[in-house]
Amino acid sequence: MINKRSVGLSILLTLVTCGLYGIYWFVKLTDEANALSGDHKTSGGTALLFTIITCGIYALFWSYEMGKKMYKAQERAGVPANDNSILYLVLTLFGVGIIAYAIIQSDINEILERANVAA
Repeated sequence: MINKRSVGLSILLTLVTCGLYGIYWFVKLTDEANALSGDHKTSGGTALLFTIITCGIYALFWSYEMGKKMYKAQERAGVPANDNSILYLVLTLFGVGIIAYAIIQSDINEILERANVAA
């Protein structure tokens, strides 16, 4: 089950835990985007493993792919869709991937809000 998550609290927890919550958040974002988009190519745990093995290079690919998955998820949910793939890639490339996480989380929250309104 996918639950809404506070963007501000997630950022705060990531900073307070020196990034440990950010790792959890990365895995959850991946799994939730997979579920919402119907695209289950790479699980959150696998994406984390690939990121570690490639010393962070996979995170660039992950960022781009998350943009595509979120676009597909927004289309499926009937939410106005934005392809932020390049934005996520650039943010991650410049070391502020946490901003990409925040945008992705915000989009997931919006999809969940729309689903609750429609239900």
